[in-house]
Order: sequence, then C-alpha cells, then structure tokens
Amino acid sequence: MGNLPADATSFVGRRRELSELKRLQVEHRLITLTGPGGVGKTRLALRFAADVRRAFHDEVWFVDLADLREPGLVAETVADRLQLREQSCRPVTDTLVDRLADGPALLVLDNCEHLVDACAALVGTLLRACPELRVVATSRQSLGLVCECTYDVRPFRVPDPEQISSPASVAHFDSVRLFLDRATAVVPRFTVDSCNYQALARICHDLDGMPLAIELAVARLRTLSLEQLADRLGERHTLLANGRRGMPPRHRTLRALIDWSYELCSEAERRVWACASAFSGTFDLEAMEHVATGEVPREDVLALVDALVDKSILLPERAPTGIRYRMLDTTRQYGEEKLAAAGRQEAVRRRHRSWYARLALAFGARWIGPDEARWNARLRADYPNLRLALDFCARTNGEAGAGLRMAVRLADYWTLRGSLSEGRMWLNRLLDGVPAVSRERLAGLVLNAWFAVHQGELPAARTALAEAANLVAAVGSDEQKGYLAHVSGMAAMVEADLDRAVGLFGAAREQFRTAGILRGELFALVMHGLAVGHNGDLARGRELLDACVAMSVGIGDLFWRSHALWARASIDVRAGESEAAERACKQALRLEQVLEDRSAMAFTLEVLAWVTADQEEHSRAATLFGIAGGMWRAIGGSPELYATLTDLHHEHLHRSREALGDSGFEQAFKHGLELATAEAIDFALETAPASVAQPRGDGEVPVLTRRELEIAELVAEGLTNRDIATRLVISPRTAEGHVEKILTKLGFHSRAQIAAWMTSHRESLPR
Repeated sequence: MGNLPADATSFVGRRRELSELKRLQVEHRLITLTGPGGVGKTRLALRFAADVRRAFHDEVWFVDLADLREPGLVAETVADRLQLREQSCRPVTDTLVDRLADGPALLVLDNCEHLVDACAALVGTLLRACPELRVVATSRQSLGLVCECTYDVRPFRVPDPEQISSPASVAHFDSVRLFLDRATAVVPRFTVDSCNYQALARICHDLDGMPLAIELAVARLRTLSLEQLADRLGERHTLLANGRRGMPPRHRTLRALIDWSYELCSEAERRVWACASAFSGTFDLEAMEHVATGEVPREDVLALVDALVDKSILLPERAPTGIRYRMLDTTRQYGEEKLAAAGRQEAVRRRHRSWYARLALAFGARWIGPDEARWNARLRADYPNLRLALDFCARTNGEAGAGLRMAVRLADYWTLRGSLSEGRMWLNRLLDGVPAVSRERLAGLVLNAWFAVHQGELPAARTALAEAANLVAAVGSDEQKGYLAHVSGMAAMVEADLDRAVGLFGAAREQFRTAGILRGELFALVMHGLAVGHNGDLARGRELLDACVAMSVGIGDLFWRSHALWARASIDVRAGESEAAERACKQALRLEQVLEDRSAMAFTLEVLAWVTADQEEHSRAATLFGIAGGMWRAIGGSPELYATLTDLHHEHLHRSREALGDSGFEQAFKHGLELATAEAIDFALETAPASVAQPRGDGEVPVLTRRELEIAELVAEGLTNRDIATRLVISPRTAEGHVEKILTKLGFHSRAQIAAWMTSHRESLPR
C-alpha cells in the first residue's frame, strides 16, 4: 500500500510548517501548498505525508503531474499511480472512488498548476464520494474549491549580513543549514569558519532563502570559493533584477541564477539545454543525440551532456535500462523559452517525434521474444515522451498518420498496463486527422474496436468494424484483413456466438500465417483455442493452445505464452482435469510476474480459484476469489464481461460459498482482497492451506512463544517489520528477528503463509 518515494537527500528545516500542516489536516480534507517554483512545496508535502502515513494505515499515494500535459488524463494518471488498471467502459473516476472509499487514505497531487481545472474537478468528485479521503496538493495557484485550505510555503529565513557576527550566528538559519548540507556533498571537507561565514550569509540572503536557488548555487562550489560565489552572485543579481521589475523579487532572484547558469554555458551547451527542454520526464543519451543533431554535431552531444550534468542542469538517474537524464521544471521551462525565441521549437519537436515514433515502431516489431521484460521497462521509462510525441501528431497538420502508426504499435503495451481508455483517446484524436480512405485509418479503427470490445462497448465496436470492413477491400493488407477478422471474432465471442467466433479466429490465423505476422498468429492461436475449447471441442482447443505455447517457448516469448496457459487451464477445468489446470495457472503466474501483466493475472487467478474449488479446498478458493477480485477491480474489469467465463465463475464461487457458509466465505475472500500484490501471488503459488497449517508432518501445531504469537498476529494484519516495531516499541531489527524465527519454526517462506496459518489456528491458540 502507498507509493511515497524515498528521500534522495536529507530533509532540512520546516518543523513549524510540518506542525501547522498536521493541525490543519485534522480540520480540512483538502490542503493546497502554494508558492513559487523552487520554494520546496514538493519536499514539504512528501515529508508531511511520510510523517502521517501511520494514521492512514500506509494508504498514502503520491502522484507527480509535472510531466502530464493532457488535462483529460489526470484521472488516468492518478489511477496508474494507485496501480488501478482499468479496462471496462466505466469512467476512471468511478474506479478511483471504489478504491479510495474503503477507508482512510491520503492522496498527494504534486505540480497541479498547469492542470488546475482538471485537478479541481477530480479532487472535488473524490472528496464528495470518499468521506475518509484527505488530499494534499502542491500548485503555484490554488485549486479554487470551496473546501480548500491554502497554505503558503515561504522561502527559508535568511541571515542579515549586516547583523551576523560569527559562524555560530548563522548556523541556526534553515537556509544556511540547507546550504551546508548540500555543500558537503559537493566539497566533502567544506566548513564554515571565521573567514567565510559572512560570504555564506550574503549568498543565502541574496538568494532570498529559495531552496532550489540554494541547491543550484551550491553546484558552483566545484569551481568557485564561497567568497567568489558571493561576489559573482551579488553582481549578477543586481544587474538582472533591475531589468525585471515586473516579477516578484523571489522570482527575479531565481531567474537571475538560471540566467547566470545559462551564460556560464558555451553556445553549444546552451543549444543542447534548449533541446533537452523538448523532453518530458526522463530521457537517455541516444534520444538526446537524435534530437540535438541539427543544433550541434552528433559526435559532440555526449561531451555536452556531460558538461550540463556537471553544471547541474541535467540530473542523471540510474534506471534498469541505464543512465537517464531529467531537468528541473524551472530549468526546462527556461530552455523552452530560449528554444521558442530562436524559432527552433517546431524543428526540435519534430525530431523528438521522429525518435519516439521510431521507438514505438521498434517495440511493435521486436518486443515479442526474449527481450519482452526489457522492452516493457524501456517503454515505461519513455512513456511521458511517447505521450508528448502522440500529442504533437494530434496537434500538427499532416502528422496524424504518423501518430496512428505509433498508436497501433503500442497496442500490446496499453493492453499490458490496462490503459485501454487512454489508447482509445489517442486513437479518436488521431483518426480525425487522417484521410477517410487510408491504411492508417483502417488500422486505427480496428484497434479502437478491439479496445471497445474489451470495455464492453459493443455498439462502438460494431460502428468501427463496419467502417473498417468498407475500407479493407480498398486499402487493406493481408495483415489488416487478419486483424479485422480477429477483432470481429472477439466481438462474436463476447456476444456468446461461439460458432461464428471459431470461424473468424480460424480465418484470422490463416491470414496471419500466410502474411508471416508472428504476433498475429500467436494472438489468433490463443483466441482460436479458447473459443474452440469452450465451444465443446476440448481436445482441439487444447491442441491449438499447446501449439501456441510451443511457438512461444521457441522464440522466448512470455506474453502470449502466459495467455495461452491460462486459456488452456480454463479448458482443463471444463474437462475436469484440475491438476493440469493448476500447473498451467502457476506457470502463467510466474511469467506474468516478470512482465507485471496485471490484466493476464486477473484471468489466471480467476481460473486458479475455479481449480481450487474443484479440489474442494474451499477456504483457499475463497481467498483466491478475493485476490482475483482485487485484480479485476484494479484493472476495472470483471469476468462478467466475457460470456465464456461467466458460467464457470458463478458455478465455482457458489460452490465454495455453499461449503463455507456466507460468513466463512466472506472472511477468506476479504483476506485475499486485502493482500498486497506480491503476497497475493506468493499465496497463489504456494500449497493448500491444509498443508500450510500442518507444516511439521507430525500433526502438531508448532509452539510459538507469547511474543511470537503477538507478532504473528500483527503480520496477519498486514503490518511491516517497521510498523510492528513502532506498535510494540522495539527496534525494526528485533521485529525482523522475531519474524524470521516464526518462519523457521513453521517451515514457511513468506509472510502470507504466516497470515494463512494464523487465520486457520486463531481459535485454538492461547491468549
């Protein structure tokens, strides 16, 4: 639960502000931290959230909106950060309400100023529907809601250079403490003494206590002494502030510092800085080389990027895909201004679009195979820039066709993330800008219909398919004919017309095989096998799915293999072969973990619950139904949307409820629903509760000490080692040691097993 990022640097000062915010949050459900850029609103919001997270049972969520440019995607972005993958036609806001209405929760919305109206609309809706929800927003302006409490975040207090008399007299100012803390990271032996304390006071005073300005200034200590820094900054501030009398003093100071940093750069460095402002979120060196080429020679980009890192203009971050770079919002906006003033913005944006269009096309062509996990991580890191490229295509005359080619190649990524509504939004915007008769329009219509079918919007799907059918004869390739038949088959399957679905999937498969489209053939094999098997020909259905698994293994694919495995397991359930179904489900889950494919996990866990019910392990089955229910809720889906699964879902769920009774079923279901994803998957991959409850093999319950029983009970409640330590007033290391002893005594491997064991033995354990 929760997703607060860890502090990368120490938190300095703000004790009074934190105390006031804690008082205000008791009285107000919405607090907006306002103030200029660089004043520290984000850091203050994060520290406040970390301080109060126990009061919200760790249900504290941080959503950074700085990289989002589309107001219509605010709710989508919040749902993504809450790990809600919607697939149904329900509004995303409804999914958020369902998730946040269950109990106390704190939502931190960061950088709202460019999306004020959209943020206000979403926050207003959530607060009305979720009575225990609290929201903290950061913005350069208020959200304008009636229930809003605005809190102005001020710069740090600064010393008066005319009043200080010794190094000790400056030490208690938070602005000075921040400077010292960051300075020792740049110059480890940096100290304040009787020779430089006056210069330090002048620097903090001239920077007006702005945290961002102080952090930017500290970077200059690599090349300047404290006294040189004070002299140069003072001169630069006086010169530039006089030329910007219309701006607030704090903004003039920060602007002066950025102006100074800009002027310290060479002309080539300035050009790369301006090019870097075209990116959203983070980017890698290869992307920078492509976008900056034309402004500077390609072979010079690496050295120029390195120079900008040294000047703290570009901030390097280590990611699974390698080193990536980010800009502070203030320096990015500054670069945008320079780019626009030079008349180079459109040319740079076009190169940016070109690079990410190439990335999308490469993903569509190459991701199926042994590198799927790497491609998934790559697109997740680059997705803010892919959005920006799609937006460029939607807004620029003549670019919609290129945007549709991008969107079609991103289909599997949107499916994997459960972002079908966003996919349809981009498709609808781009379809408006292409010729009525074109291959791009045909491909976009078919993909739009596919997403609509999965969201249960069959009328919209039929409309798109009808137009696509009229186009396919004129401009359709064998590949597009295959996808048209395939999506039409899915629509028939959702409508429970299995005979028609079997024919269409079979035709699609032949089209893909003839055209040599591997993705299409794997896709069609999964759906053809599923339809054939559930239409009564169990043996043929399993044969088709086994062929898909064999092809996937041969090429190192995980994505379609996992889908084929859960589909095969669903047919095994119909055939009464629960052991084979269980093996297939567990294989699928292990693959889905690698790709973090929550959509496929929902199907797999659903089928595993049926298997367990067939094995008459009804307590475990009820827990699995709860886990699956959580997954369905997270993606905004339901087995009810798929006619081939509905009867099996109700049959097995009813069987377990009958066996356990309503109370017993609901208790086990709730336990599964509340498990974290990692613990839920761990539970699903473990053995049945009967074995869990009697791990020693001698039929006796292992003896735990009273303290161990107390800690086991807290583990069952879902507390972490740190939470347990806080609750019992012991150290986290001691709590960890107790949990390890419990695992050893019971012969377990995970906390989920401890929770299951406590549930099974709670009535018989000593109190």
